[in-house]
Amino acid sequence: MALPNSEFKNGKNYIDHETVSRRIKSRLRLNEIFKYVFLAGLVFALLVLSTLIYDVVTKGGGWVNLDFLQNFPSRRAAQAGLYPALIGTLWLMMLIVPMVFIIGVGAAIYLEEYAPKNRVTSFIEVNISNLAGVPSIVFGLLGLTFFVRTAGFGNSVLTGALTLGLMSLPIVIVASQEALRSVKMELRHASLALGASKWQTTFNVVLPSALPGIITGIILAVSRAIGETAPLIMIGAATFISTTPNNIFSDFTALPIQIYNWTSRPQAEFQNLAAAGIIVLMTVLITMNSAAIYIRNKYTNRH
Repeated sequence: MALPNSEFKNGKNYIDHETVSRRIKSRLRLNEIFKYVFLAGLVFALLVLSTLIYDVVTKGGGWVNLDFLQNFPSRRAAQAGLYPALIGTLWLMMLIVPMVFIIGVGAAIYLEEYAPKNRVTSFIEVNISNLAGVPSIVFGLLGLTFFVRTAGFGNSVLTGALTLGLMSLPIVIVASQEALRSVKMELRHASLALGASKWQTTFNVVLPSALPGIITGIILAVSRAIGETAPLIMIGAATFISTTPNNIFSDFTALPIQIYNWTSRPQAEFQNLAAAGIIVLMTVLITMNSAAIYIRNKYTNRH
């Protein structure tokens, strides 16, 4: 039955203001509760992080100096340093970055720009996303089985770089795909309308626009890789070494492995050395992450 015109216009006669007010107050109270719960979680996390950083800095701050960065490991804590681990980490970075850039970005370009949108492509993308969350020790087992034993690379820098590179690839592919998707379709259409080929459009228009996001993803992936210990332990990276790598087939160690070695020593001095190594590793990671944030903000503001 239709409502009378006067009653239809006067809609407030059909609204229970008391119920509405009660529900709004309930939602506002719930919002306040969750706000303070989330705030408490954030404060707790910051307190734990601050405590850990304070403990590391107080124990290792006095050990970080030029000699510590230049000396080789030693059984005497006063003479020990992490120079081979620092050089080994740089070797890993120099090998990982080109590999993940070429393979990761290439795979992302194919999946996003050339691959047909069907179930097979969706299946591949889902599995790549799943691989980004696989524990790092699984990649260490893969590196041990394939690169160390099957390929015969041994406990070399190449083995470490390939293992950590495989671990970083899913992250780089996912980040690169997101960066490519963020490029407006109008730019692609304009390039194609001017007579450019698909590859010319991808290489000269899409890729430069997506490059900041791609570089950010690569830096974050590599910074995660060089902080991993479990894969390097699995492939047999040296815990004590008195030489630096001179080629990709040399034995090596890295900062996480050297820190792990010092923490396993019972002497308090080596615990302080481990804390000093953590400070150096955190400095490297913070520098890389800061570079990623700077690149992202710079090009975001530009575009």
